[in-house]
Amino acid sequence: MTTTATETNASAASQATAGFLNTDWNPRDVPSGTVTTNVVLRTADSAATSGSLYQPATPTDTVVCVMHPREFMACHYLIPDIVCAGYAAWSQAPRSVGNDLRLEHEFALHDVTTGLAYLRSRGFKRIVLLGNSGGAGLYAFYAQQAALPGAARIAKTPGGKPTQLAEIDMPLPDGMVFIGPHPGQGALLMNCIDPSVADEDDALSVDVALDPLNPANGFAGPKATRYAPDFVERYRAAQRARVERLDMKARALIDCRMAARKRVKADAEKATPEDKRLAGHTPIINVWRTDGDLRCFDLSLDRSDRKFGSLWGNDPFASNYGAVGFARQCTPESWLSTWSGLASNATLARAAPAITQPVLLVEYTGDQACFPGDVKTIFESLASTNKRHLRVRGDHHGRALSKDEAPGRFEAGRLLADWLQEFFPN
Repeated sequence: MTTTATETNASAASQATAGFLNTDWNPRDVPSGTVTTNVVLRTADSAATSGSLYQPATPTDTVVCVMHPREFMACHYLIPDIVCAGYAAWSQAPRSVGNDLRLEHEFALHDVTTGLAYLRSRGFKRIVLLGNSGGAGLYAFYAQQAALPGAARIAKTPGGKPTQLAEIDMPLPDGMVFIGPHPGQGALLMNCIDPSVADEDDALSVDVALDPLNPANGFAGPKATRYAPDFVERYRAAQRARVERLDMKARALIDCRMAARKRVKADAEKATPEDKRLAGHTPIINVWRTDGDLRCFDLSLDRSDRKFGSLWGNDPFASNYGAVGFARQCTPESWLSTWSGLASNATLARAAPAITQPVLLVEYTGDQACFPGDVKTIFESLASTNKRHLRVRGDHHGRALSKDEAPGRFEAGRLLADWLQEFFPN
């Protein structure tokens, strides 16, 4: 059963949350009687990962898992809705919280596996994976790999490291939920990386013919920015070309280090000090100007309820040229595994055709990272014959789009609870 998208408006969201707001229960808190267990786990590749298990007062054999490859999710806004609906919630932290410098998604799957194995050991028979934002790419990638026999799983990371995925037991999820999903971190960056960078070693270098903030190319601020179709086409091609160049740079750095390691291993006594330094060194790639998605500035492109600007703010000069942003610093391996739209395995485009479980996809209509065209592609790519796509007014984080409406995250929580009770009744 494929359910087409349904719009839920602000008044519906307000009505849905009215019951919560008129009781003693604060929708930002888990309900009374919830038992919380915090654990630290060790993965098969010897990394540490932690998790928080929230169990409702009434026992359940179903747990809903929330995780992001690089963010702390223990206070995720949907956890109270999950527990209030009578289900356990599991929030897991990755091995490197708040830091994607060394994030390789293939190893993040070890984190997911360890968390799900723990949940199985606690007696949970049904596992639902909830991927919000970047968590969607991680959990979709996990579901794809878990469905394969060990020998068919990815053997090496894009950077060439053995993944050890063939050697671990990856519990299969029973259901999938995507809330405000973007198409994967690499695919996301492919759309927002600024191709007008003329020199990767000079953050201020600009090819004016490709500059998204150049008035000659159509930029005119929040109300009047319009990019011509030919500029959009040239821009997209140049974005791909820049990612290709960064891929080549990352692979060259890896090859240089591995060649030095090979020489040192062959004869450590005769190895030069330079070889020893190269063999031990992990270079860092600075990727400047990664907040240039044309859809964030020209609101006529892939129309939605979103406002001018990106997740990083409404001043594109500050967000695009500033220190904070996607993929700002990476190792060559993390660039290829996580942020390259060409090399990364953790994309919905690659994983969605392998997802056959029941799926709920909730799209926020004012999202500045997950656009309608992306959502449509994700939904249509899902192999599941039992998938549902719903739209809720809200921004990427489920916050209200105006002062006179309830946050979209409340409506998303109600829709999630309804879906769980329909497909995974307690």
